[in-house]
Amino acid sequence: MLDKMKIRLQYMLPKQGLTKFAGWFADKNAGFVTQWAIKLFTKAYKVNMNEAQKSELSAYATFNDFFVRALKEDARPIVSEDNQFAQPADGAVSQLGPINNDLIFQAKGHHYTVDALLAGQYQLAEKFHDGQFITTYLAPSDYHRVHMPCDGLLTEMIYVPGDLFSVNPLTATNVPNLFARNERLICVFETPVGTMVQILVGATIVGSIETVWSGTVNAQREGVIKRWTYPEQHSEGAVFLKKGEEMGRFKLGSTVINLFEPNKVHFNPSLIPGYATRMGELLAESVDEKKYTDTPTQL
Repeated sequence: MLDKMKIRLQYMLPKQGLTKFAGWFADKNAGFVTQWAIKLFTKAYKVNMNEAQKSELSAYATFNDFFVRALKEDARPIVSEDNQFAQPADGAVSQLGPINNDLIFQAKGHHYTVDALLAGQYQLAEKFHDGQFITTYLAPSDYHRVHMPCDGLLTEMIYVPGDLFSVNPLTATNVPNLFARNERLICVFETPVGTMVQILVGATIVGSIETVWSGTVNAQREGVIKRWTYPEQHSEGAVFLKKGEEMGRFKLGSTVINLFEPNKVHFNPSLIPGYATRMGELLAESVDEKKYTDTPTQL
């Protein structure tokens, strides 16, 4: 009964207004009020400040400064083998596995399509039919910078306006098409295993989504799809990131979705729904393409 009430409340809440207010407050230096909010949040969510470059709460002038805090350099070692892909974020695996034609599994009884997730970019979506996906949920206590699983050249970025439902496990289980209806930022990279998409999904009270190359992309929330394209490597304005480098961040938590083309990677077999992820640990390994040429199998 309580869960049903929580879901009903998600539909009724003025999510845009709440999110706008939360973003405004989180970006303000409100003196003792800001410090009180940071201390309360740290205590409530048991945030581990020992990992942070600045471990003293008083070092953060705004709540956003605290929320997107940097970690110590040695806090997250990055898997080093060329065929290894790194976890992009701290969090927990929501779901992962094969994409069934164009269907991605959200939760029991719920699927959504690659086409819908990628906002009707059909040519791009076709690359991931029968591919692989992984959805990582970032809880409020987690480190909220997002990093690259592998080397990648950015080719395009698409901002898609949408709803701002919470993206916690309860909502994922009860709100149809959650990730394909929420606000999101689609980042398309060319990588050693072909095209990879890394999607940052917005949610209730997520003040903004940022990337290292463009800054905040949803400050105004104008309600229109925006698309940017980027040049080839070594050209002026090109964006090339190495494995483990930061690519973006959430100002308040949300979800990251990664899409891979068919027969390009196999996930770390330890990964199951609920598995606690740490940025830099093993996400996947590239597939031996000869194996799939000789004896094709379904991942």
